Amino acid sequence: MIHVHQDPVVVTGVGATTPLGGDVPTTWDALLAGESGVRRLTQEWAEALPVRIAAEVAVDPAGVLERVEARTLDRSQQLALIAAREAWRDAGSPDVQPERLAVVLASGIGGVLTLLSAYDILKERGPRRVSPHTVPMLMPNGPAAAVGLELSARGGVHTPVSACASGAEAVALGLDLLRLDRADVVVVGGTEASIHALPMAGFAAMRALSTREEQPETASRPYDKARDGFVLAEGAGVLVLERAAGASARGASTYAEVAGAGITSDAFHVAAPDPVGAGAARAMQMALADADLTPADVVHINAHATSTPVGDLAESGAIRTAMGSATDRVAVSATKSQTGHLLGAAGAVEAIFTVLALHHRLAPLTRNLDDPDDDITLDVVRLEHRHLGTGAALSNSFGFGGHNVALAFRSAG
Repeated sequence: MIHVHQDPVVVTGVGATTPLGGDVPTTWDALLAGESGVRRLTQEWAEALPVRIAAEVAVDPAGVLERVEARTLDRSQQLALIAAREAWRDAGSPDVQPERLAVVLASGIGGVLTLLSAYDILKERGPRRVSPHTVPMLMPNGPAAAVGLELSARGGVHTPVSACASGAEAVALGLDLLRLDRADVVVVGGTEASIHALPMAGFAAMRALSTREEQPETASRPYDKARDGFVLAEGAGVLVLERAAGASARGASTYAEVAGAGITSDAFHVAAPDPVGAGAARAMQMALADADLTPADVVHINAHATSTPVGDLAESGAIRTAMGSATDRVAVSATKSQTGHLLGAAGAVEAIFTVLALHHRLAPLTRNLDDPDDDITLDVVRLEHRHLGTGAALSNSFGFGGHNVALAFRSAG
């Protein structure tokens, strides 16, 4: 018999390393300051690329981790470990039995930097010079394994891979594990490090990337008439989830409640979204139903809003379908305008932004929205931040393959 807990699941710790900052406080401060993490790439390998802008992390992980530790970890693993350590400290380092501690750490691509580097070594120097650490560094579950080892988690280590929805799906799975009593504490999140010539050339060939190189900081412009694609970014976001009773018993502070999740798929196209956003709308509706919420309860949405012409329009329609008449009173933020698109880490980092928006009762403004698209009829927060009342918020994440994940959060207390 499956036991389902009715006790709410709450967020007690957050950690991140992003293009805006090396931890959550600096990232959040930079977000509220309207800063952009997008820069022109100066590496030699980027010179021949059709697009030479990206959003690298603000703090190089090599300067945070010990050299011996860092050299056996792919960059995606390094970022995940840094974010996880911050989140664990922020949660007060819960005293939990290892068998009751689980990790769900996602990545859309995994250790692609290691894979490409190792292949170069193989070609140039031969098979005997390939590192014995190569496979553990390139495997998609490498970041989850690194965090699981760090925390001695023996309650399960999982790696959802659903492209740009991966980080959000990790949060959804963590919610399920706690509800089903598979664990008492779950560390969830996402990580990505794929700023390299090959992924960038591939995205550019799809015409998915912005080509606004003259002013990189203005390249990511969700919902703007002049948007022309997303900006590739890297980073990691991690949250510590536990049931409210356990958090209260140990005196832990709570940021917000993880109230529900909705997961659907489009079955439309491997890369393009369903133009009417039917699957995305269903995901939002499922998240609200799972949380026992109605559209009238929602005060804020952190939109997926990548700055692509088709994607932003489809999500706008999906939000209007899901929210109905409540749409016009919901403050919508598009934070990729400042961070760029962190792919598999985006859903986790934006879940943190959503939690902090509820916690501080403040919806961040959307940068670079100078000339709003007339076909996008949402109340997008622009020019200045928006104060929020208590209530609920949604965080949307959609990925290649037609993956749709919506997370519902509720104000703490």
